[in-house]
Amino acid sequence: MATKINSFLLIFALIGLISCKTSQLKHTTPEIGMFKVAILYPNGEDKTFDMDYYEKKHMPMVAGFIGKNLKFYEIDKGIAGRTPNDKVPFLAIGYFYISDVAAYNQSIAQNRDAVVSDFKNYTNIQPVVQISEIKHLVYNDLK
Repeated sequence: MATKINSFLLIFALIGLISCKTSQLKHTTPEIGMFKVAILYPNGEDKTFDMDYYEKKHMPMVAGFIGKNLKFYEIDKGIAGRTPNDKVPFLAIGYFYISDVAAYNQSIAQNRDAVVSDFKNYTNIQPVVQISEIKHLVYNDLK
């Protein structure tokens, strides 16, 4: 009986591994010529930010609106300022890495109401947005 249960568990585990979507595990890095959309949430008195909601609901929703133009996205949680004793200047920063700014602007414009109306679910901060072109990348080869 124990052998049958162990065999069943092994088969179940293998099926689970085979059915994993490996595309979700793909790691992407920035490239020169790619664009980065930074969404900054400045800190201040009485400012609030729900990181869990932002990670699990808001950013995936917006990523869905951007579609295939989105290469990947990142989320930073602010932990300190210039020195460990300085107040953090931004509670969070979200980044979308895209290949086409016009397509990004169009997708956000078409879904602006959904994006903006979702702010109240995770923050009382008016975000600051900056779109930049990645011009230079240097990786540290020192070990």
